[in-house]
Amino acid sequence: MICPNDIANLKTDINDMIGQKIIVKGSLGRSKSFEKEATIEKTYPNIFVIKYEEENRNVTYSYTDILTRTVEVDVFDGTNYSPLIPPPVINTRKPREELA
Repeated sequence: MICPNDIANLKTDINDMIGQKIIVKGSLGRSKSFEKEATIEKTYPNIFVIKYEEENRNVTYSYTDILTRTVEVDVFDGTNYSPLIPPPVINTRKPREELA
């Protein structure tokens, strides 16, 4: 479940990254995906704008696109890329058996 605090924190994080290089990964359907280098251009209350490097065009995404993992964003920190949102933790622990 997405909390309003999650969206507010993500908005702040992305607003602080304006001008920073990112890699956007997403699905195009039918087992097709894309991975493109871009730059964060602007932020607005419900969306943010990125500019793809190779195509020289602007695209908008909503903050919920990232939180729902419709698209994944990796941020360049000067030496390498790291995920904007860490991958989900999968609980491999078995549930407790009921005590009799």
